Order: sequence, then C-alpha cells, then structure tokens
Amino acid sequence: MRKYNFIRPLMLIVSALLVKSLVTNLCMVMGMEPAPAENIGFIAMIITAIIIYSRIIRNRRK
Repeated sequence: MRKYNFIRPLMLIVSALLVKSLVTNLCMVMGMEPAPAENIGFIAMIITAIIIYSRIIRNRRK
C-alpha cells in the first residue's frame, strides 16, 4: 500500500452523511412526512458521494 490517504474516504463518508441529515431535517421542517424526507435525503447523499468521489479521482490523476 503505497501512500494510502485515509482522509479521503473518511471525508467522503462524513460529507455524504452530513448532507443526508441536513436534507432530511430541512424536508421535515418544511412539513414533509418522515419517509419521503428520508428518501430525498438518501438521493442527496448519493449525489454528494458521486461528486466528491469524482473530484478525488480527478485530483489523483494529475
């Protein structure tokens, strides 16, 4: 394992979970039911993970 960076995967996981909780809480504050709010939060988490992962890969190629 040559120069493995533990911060990158942790940053990916933490940011995805933070976005999920933030979006879920915002949806519930605006009056959504808990189940649809959880689904929207999960979609936001996946989108965030894809964006951060693509940035990590793009920076590693250079």
